[in-house]
Amino acid sequence: MTRSGAPRVRVGEVTVGAGAPLAVIAGPCVIESEDQSLAVAEKVSRMARELGLGYIFKSSYTKDNRSSADFYSGPGLDEGLRILEKVRREVGVPVLSDVHCRSEVAAAAEVLDVVQIPAYLSQQTALALAVGRSARAVNVKKGQFTAPEDMGAVVRKIESTENRNLMLTERGSCFGYRTLVVDYRSLAILRRFGYPVVFDATHSVRVYGRPSKDPSGGEPEYIPLLARAAVAAGCDAVFIETHPEPERALCDASSMWVLDRLKPLLEQLRAIHALVVESAGHPASSRGGAA
Repeated sequence: MTRSGAPRVRVGEVTVGAGAPLAVIAGPCVIESEDQSLAVAEKVSRMARELGLGYIFKSSYTKDNRSSADFYSGPGLDEGLRILEKVRREVGVPVLSDVHCRSEVAAAAEVLDVVQIPAYLSQQTALALAVGRSARAVNVKKGQFTAPEDMGAVVRKIESTENRNLMLTERGSCFGYRTLVVDYRSLAILRRFGYPVVFDATHSVRVYGRPSKDPSGGEPEYIPLLARAAVAAGCDAVFIETHPEPERALCDASSMWVLDRLKPLLEQLRAIHALVVESAGHPASSRGGAA
C-alpha cells in the first residue's frame, strides 16, 4: 500500500519530508540527568539553527532492552517525562522518546511531540494502535529482524487509527547473530509507503550481545560513512545519538557520536542533502530553514 504525494510530517516548528531541510533527531541514548539533557539539547539546537536544519531532541526515559537488569535503564516514566517537558519548554525544541507498553502511551503523549515505537516492539499490534491513537507524530523503528517490505503491515495498523503523522526509521538488519548491516535499498522501499524516512546511524553500528560500555560493543568510526550514504540515498532525517563523553555514558557508550564532533558531520550531511534536494526539484528548501 502506498500513499500519493510528497511525504511530509510537521513536528512542532520542524518539517520532516520532501523538499524540507534535513532534520536531525539527536540526544543521549538515555536520560542521565536534567542538566545534561538541557545542555545537549541547547548545544545541538544551536548547531541546527546555524546550519538551517530541523532539530528534534531524543532521549529515552527508560531503556528497556538492557542486557542486564543491573545496568542503568533511565530515570523512569514520571521523572523522564518531567525532564523532557523542561527541555521542550526551555530549549524550545520538539522532543521524542520511545514507549514500551500501552500503559505508558497516554502519559507520554501529554509531553512528547513524537512517540517512538522501538525496533524490538515494531510488530506489536496493541502498542501500534495505542500510539496511533495518541494523536502525536509517530516514529516507528524498523525491526532489525524485519524486511522493509513487511513494514507495510505496521503502517496499516497506524493508519487504521486515522493517524498520518508517521515516520519510518531504518536502523540496520541482522546479518548473523550479532552484526547489523545497512541495506540502503531499504530507504527507498520504506519511502513507498508514503511517509518520511529516517536513518539511524548510531544503532546501526552496535554489536549486539556485547555490553554497550565494552569498546567492542560498537563501531562508531563508521557513523559518518553510514550517515553520508543514507543522506545521499535520500533519507529525510538522520537519527544520531550523541553524548559529551560517550565512553562515560550509562548506555550505548560504544556507539554514540561525540557531541563536540557533531557539527562537522552535520555540515557534511547538509551539503549532501542540498544536492539531493536540488536534483529532486526543490532548490529553495535546500538553503535550510529554522530549527
